[in-house]
Amino acid sequence: MLKIDNISVKIDQKEILKGFNLDIKLNEIHAIMGPNGIGKSTICKVIMGDPDYIVSSGSIIYDAKDILKMDVTERARAGIFLLNQSPIEIPGVTNAEMLRLALSQKQGALVPIFEFNKKMEEICKKLDIPKSFIHRGINEGMSGGERKKNELLHLWMLEPKFIILDEIDSGLDVDSLKIVCESINEYKSSHDCSILIVSHHPEILKMLKCDYVHVLSNGHIVQTGNLSLAEKIENEGYKSFSGLNKVSENTYEA
Repeated sequence: MLKIDNISVKIDQKEILKGFNLDIKLNEIHAIMGPNGIGKSTICKVIMGDPDYIVSSGSIIYDAKDILKMDVTERARAGIFLLNQSPIEIPGVTNAEMLRLALSQKQGALVPIFEFNKKMEEICKKLDIPKSFIHRGINEGMSGGERKKNELLHLWMLEPKFIILDEIDSGLDVDSLKIVCESINEYKSSHDCSILIVSHHPEILKMLKCDYVHVLSNGHIVQTGNLSLAEKIENEGYKSFSGLNKVSENTYEA
C-alpha cells in the first residue's frame, strides 16, 4: 500500500528525516512514537505533499505510484487522507459544498444531489452529529471534539484507502476519543485500507488495535515491535532507547 524507501527530508535547511524507511501493507495499522520535536508530524506532511518539506533523496510509492511526482490534490484524489490534531476552520465553505465537489472530482462526474444528501444524513446519524453539520462551514465555531467528528464525516464520505492520524487524541476527552476510535474501527472493518498513526499515548493504539509500533530517533526508525513496545514506552519513557533521552538540536517538528 505505502512504501517509503530511504527518504531524507529538509525544511528551512534543517535535515529532519535521514534514510527513513517504512513499509505499510494493505489493511495494516502502523504507529510512530517518539519524543516531541523528533520529526513525527514531518512524516505525515511529507506523505501528503506539504511543499515546505523538501525530499532530497529516496522515494515514496503508494498503490504502485510514485507520489513524489504528485501534488497534494492528486494525492488526495488517489485516496490519501489526513486527520490531524488541529483541523482548520474554513468559514464560508460548507461541508456539503466541499464534499460534493471533492467526490465529483474523484469520480469524474457530478454526484447526484439526492444520493449525496442521503449518504451524508446516514453518516451524520452514524456519528451522532446534527444534520445541521451538512450545511455548516467546515469546522466553523466547532469545539475540538466536534471538529474531529466533522473530519470523520469527511472520512466516511470520501472513503480513502490510506488514512493518516496525526495525534487525533489531542484535545479529546475520554468519551470523544472512544467515539472517534469506534468510528475508525468500523470504517476499517468495512473498507480495505491502511492506517498510519502518530501518537504519544498507547491507549489509542490499543483502541485501534495497532499492528506495528515504530520508535523514531535521529531521523529514522530505531526499533519496531507490537503493542508491548508502546506499553514499555508508557512505563519507562524513552530513556531506555539509545539516543532518545535528549532531542537533537538538529531535529525539527512543525
